[in-house]
Amino acid sequence: MKTQYYTATTIDGYIADDDNSLDWLFEVEGGDEHPFGEFFAQVGAFAMGATTYEWVLAHENALEHPENWLEPYGDTPAWIFTHRDLPRIPGANLHFVRGDVAAAHKEMVAAAEGRNVWLVGGGELVGAFADAGLLDELILGVAPVTLGSGAPLLPRRLTSRRLTLTDVTRLGQFANLRYSVGPPTS
Repeated sequence: MKTQYYTATTIDGYIADDDNSLDWLFEVEGGDEHPFGEFFAQVGAFAMGATTYEWVLAHENALEHPENWLEPYGDTPAWIFTHRDLPRIPGANLHFVRGDVAAAHKEMVAAAEGRNVWLVGGGELVGAFADAGLLDELILGVAPVTLGSGAPLLPRRLTSRRLTLTDVTRLGQFANLRYSVGPPTS
């Protein structure tokens, strides 16, 4: 069982533009070649921040069409980290939480029942997991795009002492990088 950050990023290290848009990602040729189904089949629980959840609500119209959530994620439990009240997608297995990631991670691991925990994003939330030593792997699809600014991939300093490259593959225009993540150093 691993806790994984699986996401797409630009060459200059952003996961969304200044408006929290992913339009840049959907313009990249070959983006549909990513084996998300294979990845998600190994996921037993996942987490995302409020901004990511709100993006899903808006762009997938998930409140009016809950099937847009349920089709890819089914009944897999999701933890939404937020400090504000957010609407619940009908029929989705959602846990709204705030505060320290360690307690929620413990619940997620138990719910995953031996399968992986996926950290969807954003980068600040994933950074909190990394700070707590609860991030095992980065799986990055690097797109041939630069944004210059936006939401950073991981707004933390993680040096090569914590990161070990374990795999490199190419899917269409994406360079896929996989890194194991070691514990925080003192």
